[in-house]
Amino acid sequence: MTIAELLHEAAEDGDDPDWASWYADWLLGHSELPELLAGAPIRSHLVHALVELDRAYVADQPQERWEDVYARSLAERFGQ
Repeated sequence: MTIAELLHEAAEDGDDPDWASWYADWLLGHSELPELLAGAPIRSHLVHALVELDRAYVADQPQERWEDVYARSLAERFGQ
């Protein structure tokens, strides 16, 4: 499974103001993300990265799927 696929799998409908915290918990505790990154990022660093990625994605409005943009950035930031 790829990082983008993990992000897509974790996606839920609805507006959750604490979504980044939930995502970080799920990605670190219930997915293959630590193995894909060759180690688990610090939870607070992952939450911060997800929030930054969301802000940038909304501001830039790229043509790529959000999962692909986030996956590439997370791999670069946390070392894949």
